[in-house]
Amino acid sequence: MAQRPLVVLVCFVIAFAFAGCSKKAGPTNATASDSAEPVYEGTAKAQPASGTGNVQGKVLYNNAPVANIEVKLCETFSRFLSGCGGKTFTARTDSEGDFVIGNVEPKEYESLMVRVFDTDAYVFATSGIGISAAKYKVVADKTLFVKPTHLFKGDLKTVNPKAGSTVSAQDLELKWDAYPDAAYYKFSLNADDHLVTPPYINEKVEGTSFKVAKPLEKGGYRLKVEAYNSADKKLSETPEETKFTVN
Repeated sequence: MAQRPLVVLVCFVIAFAFAGCSKKAGPTNATASDSAEPVYEGTAKAQPASGTGNVQGKVLYNNAPVANIEVKLCETFSRFLSGCGGKTFTARTDSEGDFVIGNVEPKEYESLMVRVFDTDAYVFATSGIGISAAKYKVVADKTLFVKPTHLFKGDLKTVNPKAGSTVSAQDLELKWDAYPDAAYYKFSLNADDHLVTPPYINEKVEGTSFKVAKPLEKGGYRLKVEAYNSADKKLSETPEETKFTVN
C-alpha cells in the first residue's frame, strides 16, 4: 500500500538531498540539503540482470553507516497526496549502510525514499529546486549511484516554554535538552500571525538555551529546534513545533 509522506522535512537529509516529515515519530519526508544533484560515481556491489539496471547508495546517521534501513524507489510520487506510487522496488541497507535496489526496469523514477529507522517516517531526495522530488533515470545494464543519505531523528525535546503555556516576553529564555554528540543547535521562532516578521530563523546556538533579545508582539508563537554534529549533519529535531503564547 502506498505510504503517505511525513513532513517534518525528516524529514532525508542527505547527501542525497531528502525532504519532508510526518507527525509520527521521527521526520517524515524530510528535506535533503547537502546537494542539488543526487547522482555520483561509485563501485558497483552487484551487477544488474541483462536489460535491467541497479540503484546503489548509502545511508548514514551521525556520519556512521546504518544497517537494515528500508529504501524504496518509486515510479510515481506525490508529497502531500498518495506518496510513493506506481511500480516500486525495495531494498535494505547492509552492515556497511549500503543498499542495492536490483534488476530495476529502465525508465525515470520520481522518488527514492528512505525509512527513518523503525518509524513510519520517510525522507526523500529533492531536486534542489523548491520541494520537487529528484528524478532517477535507470539505464539498462548500468548502476545508478546516488549520494549518501544522512538520516536524522525527531526526538529532540524542548524544556521552556512548555507547550500550550502563556509567558511574558520580558526575560524569556528558550531551553531544550542537550542532544548526544551535538556540537550546536539551530532554532526558529515563528509567529502565528503571518503579518508578524519571524523574530528568529535558523538562529545558531552552541548551548542549550537562548535569551530572547528581540521584542515579541503579543500572540501565538511556534518554536522549532534542531541539533547538528561537528560535521554540520543534522542529528535530530523537535518532532513538532512547541506552541506557546506571549501575553
